[in-house]
Amino acid sequence: MAIATLLVTNFIFALACVLALWAFCLVIRDVTIMDTFWAIGLALVGVITYFQTSGAPDRKLALVIVAGIWGLRLGIYLFWRWRTHGPDPRYVRMLQKAADKGQSFASASLTKVFLTQAPMLWLVALPVQLGQVDAEPVALGSLAYAGIVLAAVGILFETVGDWQLTQFRKDPANKGKVLNTGLWRYTRHPNYFGDACAWWGLYLIAAETTAGLFAIPGPLLLTWTLMKWSGAPTLERKLSKTRPDYVEYIRRTSGFFPLPPKA
Repeated sequence: MAIATLLVTNFIFALACVLALWAFCLVIRDVTIMDTFWAIGLALVGVITYFQTSGAPDRKLALVIVAGIWGLRLGIYLFWRWRTHGPDPRYVRMLQKAADKGQSFASASLTKVFLTQAPMLWLVALPVQLGQVDAEPVALGSLAYAGIVLAAVGILFETVGDWQLTQFRKDPANKGKVLNTGLWRYTRHPNYFGDACAWWGLYLIAAETTAGLFAIPGPLLLTWTLMKWSGAPTLERKLSKTRPDYVEYIRRTSGFFPLPPKA
């Protein structure tokens, strides 16, 4: 299959899934489930690519398995968080602002949430698409194994970080406080750092092929989104206003890469 045909097919698939999910969200009046689909959808793009391409079998399998483990782990966690804690306040505020300006829930959720997510999901997933195209090299090389290790470290890192945050929030005595122990002592966003490691790892697996080299916009977009756009900046603006200790936590603690805290 031609690369252009593959990418167009996958984009249509991503868009169709997102629109179907939007229709479901119109019924439940809550768009938080989009976060769950974001994780699982990236893995699904890898799966449908697997059945459309004739690339090197070991590389295809490595990409699908790593993306699948990452997507299922994160998707299940986000689904649990949604069902436990309710709608994501970020989406609630966004849609309320739109409603205050006279925009309907259907229109605002479609234009501000779902139609922006589909192209981003497709673009971030480039490593699991382009990495499955070429039949050469047949065997996984050192770069691919380094990618597998990096992705595994990232998945483990964000899993531990999410578990530590969940345990911290369970204790009523911690209400309003800032988690600054465990992985959170070394980076303010261990979950975002883990995500970035996972997708740069997938890129390294793909980059042993000619087509896979051109998948670099995927991890670049994800990293920029987490560090500069809708990830850390949005969360930190809120926490700086609602938790007095957070400004000091920012001063001491690395924003992304795990580093020893400042004195």
